[in-house]
Amino acid sequence: MSQANSQHPEDRKRKPLPVVVYEPESRVRHPIEFIKQMWFDLLASRELAQQLFQRDIQSQYRQSILGILWIFIPPIVTALGLTLLRKTNVLNVGETPIAYPVFVALSMTLWQTFIQTFNNTMGAARSAKGMLKKLNVPPEAFVLSKLAQTLFNFLIQLIPIVFLFVFFKVGVSWTIILAPVAFIHLVMLGTGFGLILAPFSCLYGDVNKGIGFVTRLWIFVTPVIYPQPREGIWAVLVAINPVTPLLVTTRDLITTGDITDVSGFWIASGIAIITTLFGWVFYRLSIPFLVERA
Repeated sequence: MSQANSQHPEDRKRKPLPVVVYEPESRVRHPIEFIKQMWFDLLASRELAQQLFQRDIQSQYRQSILGILWIFIPPIVTALGLTLLRKTNVLNVGETPIAYPVFVALSMTLWQTFIQTFNNTMGAARSAKGMLKKLNVPPEAFVLSKLAQTLFNFLIQLIPIVFLFVFFKVGVSWTIILAPVAFIHLVMLGTGFGLILAPFSCLYGDVNKGIGFVTRLWIFVTPVIYPQPREGIWAVLVAINPVTPLLVTTRDLITTGDITDVSGFWIASGIAIITTLFGWVFYRLSIPFLVERA
């Protein structure tokens, strides 16, 4: 019996596996093809990203008594502590447009979402290094799963924020329907920063420790626990912080409806978009080197 006839019928029906050819020529020399491949891989990574997201969420709360409560405990505890310091005149932050507990709780939630986006995206390549060196899977899947996890945490954190709005009788403006636009730009900025630093974080442990110190200082030049200053050197430092206009605009659209810095918002939005696109390209180009080093 010939070899062709001895094969199982199902084996003959199987489609041949796709052949991937790696060439020494840089992919940057063919930008159109490179961008198309990035887009196709982004679409193809959705199913894997969903599976990774479900795995991460389940493992995050599998051995936890309080479970999902740990998501919104930190901003609430921080808001209560800062409110107590303000009432006892230990902390003088000036007047806020809405009740201070609501102001600081909402601001802390937005800030933590930005930092979680930054840190999770930066650690995506590090956590995926073992899988990437064994399987040919789209690297975007690991970033998407981390973004989904961050947005899931944000939605959970909104639950106590809503109760605070009701308890302190803080109204919302009709511009709240526009708040997701500013919020998406805030998330994009964190994603872009994370993608740029992801390869360095994967190769050098010092980067993670250094970023930890930077983010601890970063919050002080971001109007999270105080309203945005208008005069002095500190006001300049706060204004040049790209997070400031995105976070403040999101907060303004939810509460007062008055955008305090329109031009700053659009400049920061442009920075967020450019940073995300550049970070995505840089992340894709760095993956083969990270796999080789692994």
